[in-house]
Amino acid sequence: MAEETHGAAGSGSGIYGRLASMDSRWVYQDEDDASAIDDDVDDDAAYRIESDDDDAADQRLIRTGPRVDSFDVEALEVPGAHRNDYEVHCVEKCYCGTFALYSLICRNAKVSLLPNQLPSDARISSFRLKVPSPELERSLKIKERLESSLTLKKLLLMLVLAGTSMVIADGVVTPAMSVLSAVAGLKVGVTAIEQDLVVMISVAFLVILFSVQKFGTSKVGLAVGPALFIWFCCLAGVGIYNLVKYDASVFRAFNPVHIYYFFKRNSTKAWYALGGCILCATGSEAMFADLCYFSVHSVQLTFVFLVMPCLLLGYLGQAAYLMKNLSGAEQVFFSSIPRGAFWPILIIANVAALIASRAMTTATFSCIKQSTALGCFPRLKIVHTSRKFMGQIYIPVMNWFLLVMCLVFVCSISSITEMGNAYGIAELGVMMMTTVFVTIVMLLIWQINVVIVLSFFIFFLGMELTFFSSVLSSVRDGSWIILVFALIMFLIMFIWNYGSKLKYETEVKQKLSMDLMRELGPNLGTIRAPGIGLLYNELVKGIPAIFGHFLTTLPAVHSMIIFVCIKYVPVPVVPQSERFLFRRVCPKGYHIFRCIARYGYKDVRKENHQTFQQLLIESLEKFIRREALERSLESDVDDDSDSEVDTSCSRLLIAPNGSFYSLGVPLLAEYKDTANPISEASSSGEVKVEPSTESTTSDTEQSLERELSFIRRAKESGVVYLLGHGDIRARKDSWFIKKLVINYFYAFLRKNCRRGVANLSVPHSHLMQVGMTYMV
Repeated sequence: MAEETHGAAGSGSGIYGRLASMDSRWVYQDEDDASAIDDDVDDDAAYRIESDDDDAADQRLIRTGPRVDSFDVEALEVPGAHRNDYEVHCVEKCYCGTFALYSLICRNAKVSLLPNQLPSDARISSFRLKVPSPELERSLKIKERLESSLTLKKLLLMLVLAGTSMVIADGVVTPAMSVLSAVAGLKVGVTAIEQDLVVMISVAFLVILFSVQKFGTSKVGLAVGPALFIWFCCLAGVGIYNLVKYDASVFRAFNPVHIYYFFKRNSTKAWYALGGCILCATGSEAMFADLCYFSVHSVQLTFVFLVMPCLLLGYLGQAAYLMKNLSGAEQVFFSSIPRGAFWPILIIANVAALIASRAMTTATFSCIKQSTALGCFPRLKIVHTSRKFMGQIYIPVMNWFLLVMCLVFVCSISSITEMGNAYGIAELGVMMMTTVFVTIVMLLIWQINVVIVLSFFIFFLGMELTFFSSVLSSVRDGSWIILVFALIMFLIMFIWNYGSKLKYETEVKQKLSMDLMRELGPNLGTIRAPGIGLLYNELVKGIPAIFGHFLTTLPAVHSMIIFVCIKYVPVPVVPQSERFLFRRVCPKGYHIFRCIARYGYKDVRKENHQTFQQLLIESLEKFIRREALERSLESDVDDDSDSEVDTSCSRLLIAPNGSFYSLGVPLLAEYKDTANPISEASSSGEVKVEPSTESTTSDTEQSLERELSFIRRAKESGVVYLLGHGDIRARKDSWFIKKLVINYFYAFLRKNCRRGVANLSVPHSHLMQVGMTYMV
C-alpha cells in the first residue's frame, strides 16, 4: 500500500523505534485508495512506502500500524500518544443533531456528493473507526451500498437538509411562541388587557431579545442557571399546590388503560389532541437547545432529577385544577397559580421564555455554522461572543432575518394553539430525520444487532408519524407559514450544495496537467519573483486552472507557490497539531507545495492572517525536514544540480519588503552563511555573492539547509494572498431550470456570501485577485 509524504517534523530515528512498539489498528481500505500518491506529484518528488502484502489492495478492512504524518511528529508524538484525552473530550460533549449524524456517516462511508475526500482524512485522531465485530460484514455491505448508489447519497442529503431546515424553522417558532405565551399571562392578572396589546408587548420583547443577541450568553450565563432552577421549582410548587387543593386522583393517568378509554370516547377529537400532547414532551427542550457546552452525564442528571419531575408535577397540577375549573382551560397555568404568587411567577415565566428563546437562537446559529462547514449553506459573517466557550457564536444576517420572521409569525398568527401546531410540525420533522439517521448510524457504525435496530426504528418512527399526522391536520389553520419558511431554507441549502458541487467538479476536470508544468520548466515560463504566494482554491488534488490564469495575467509569479485549500472534514474538531497537511507539487526545483488546512464543523477560526501564515510556514519547514529524514533513511537522496550564478544581468526587482534582488541570481544558490541575504545591487546591477567553501556536512543536510534557507528568504521578501474567484454559468444548451438555478439563484447567493479568506482579515495590500468563469 502506497502512502503520500505528509508531514514534517521530527529529527532523529527514535520516532520509528517508538512506532514499532505501538499497537496496530483497524482501518477501512478501499481498492481505489491503494495508491494514495497525489496525481500532481512527480515521481522524483514523492516518497513512496510500498507494502509487502500483495493482497492488501483486495481487503476491505486491514490491520495496520499507526500512520505518521506531519501532525504526529510536530510534537514528536504519534496519534496514539495524545488521542485518548481528545477522544474523551469529543465523546463527553453533546454533538447530537442532523448534521452531526450526517457527518458521522460521511466519516465512515463516502456518501458526500462533494468529491473532495482524501485517504489522509482518516488519519485525523478523531476520525478513528471501530474494530471488527460480529456485525462487521453487514456493516460493510451497507457501506458498499451507500457508496455505490448515487440515489441513496442524494436521499441522505435531502433528509439532512430537510431536518436542518426544520431546526432553523424551530428557531423562528420557539421565540415567538415562548414570548407570546408568557406575556399572555397578563390577561389573567389584568382582565382589561386585550390580545392586541399582548401582541405589541411580545413584539417589543422580541426586538429587544434579538438586539442583545450580539453580546452573547457568557455575560449573563451566571444568571441563567439560577433563573431556570427557580422556574422549575415554581412549576413543581404550583403543581403540588393544585394537587393538594383540587384533585389528587389525577395520578391514575399513569395507568395506560386510560389511553384506550380516551380514544374510545373521543375518537377523532382524541387524535387531534395528540398535537397538543407533543408539546408536553418537547416544550422544555428549548431551554436546553445549546447543550453542546455541557457533558452528557450532567444533561442526563439534570433532566432525570430536575426537569422531568418538575414538569410532571406541573402538568399533573394543571390537570387537577381543570377537574374543578373547566372554564380556565385557555390559560390553565396562569389561572392555577395562587393569587399571592401570581406576579413573581409571571415575571419568572417571562425570564424563562427569554432564556429559552435566546438558547434556541444560539442553537440555530450553531446549526447554520455546521451546515456551512459541510458545504450546505452560503458563508456568512460569524462573530464569536465568548473567549472561553467556542460554540457561542452570533451571525448578524441570520439574527435579523430570524427577527423579521418572528415578527411576521407573531403578527399573522396570534393564537397560541396555532403556534403550538406549527411548533409541533417543526419539532416532529427534526425528530423523524434524527430517527432515520440514528438508525443508519446504529447499523453502519455502532454495529448493533439488527433486531434491536428494527425495534428502535419501528417504535420511535411509528410514534413520531402518529403525532406528525395529527399536527399536519392543522396546516390549513395558519401553521402552513412555518412549512413555507422551512421550504425556503431547504431550497437555499440545496441550491448552494448543488452549485458548489458543479463548480468543484468543473475545476477538477479543467485542472492543469503535469505535462504542461514540465514543459514550462521550473521558471513556469515567466519570472519567479522573491516571496511566497498563497493561492487559495478548493481543490484537494491537482493544479487548479486558475493558476494558469495567474501565469498568463501577471508579469511574474512568486519564487514559492503554496496552493492553500481550506477544507472542512466531517469531525467536530481537528486538533491544532493536525491542522495542516502538506504535499510537494511538481519536482523539487519548482518550489510548489499544496497545503490543506483542515477544520472540523465546530472549529473556531479566530487566527488572523499573520498567525495563520506563521503556523503554515512552520508546518512547511517541518514537512521538509521530515521528507529529508525519510529520504535519508531509504537512501533515496535527490542529487540537486545548482545552476551557475550569472552576475552580468542588470535587471533588478523590488520585493514587497523593499529589498533589491537581481533576476540573474538563482534563488536557490549555495552560500556559506545562509543567514546572510543577497547584498544590495550596485549601480551597475551586479550582485555580490559570498564565495562558498567546502562543507563537512552530507549532501542531504546541505540540500535540506538550502531549501530551508530559501523558504526563510522567501518569507522575508513578503507573503501575498492570491485569490482566484471562480464563478459558474450554465451552458446555452442547458435546461431552463438549470439556467435559472445556476445563473440567477446560485449566482445571487455566491455574490452575497462571505469570501473564505475574509475570516483571516487579510489587508488589501497583501491581496491579489483574478476572476474566472466556468461553463457547466
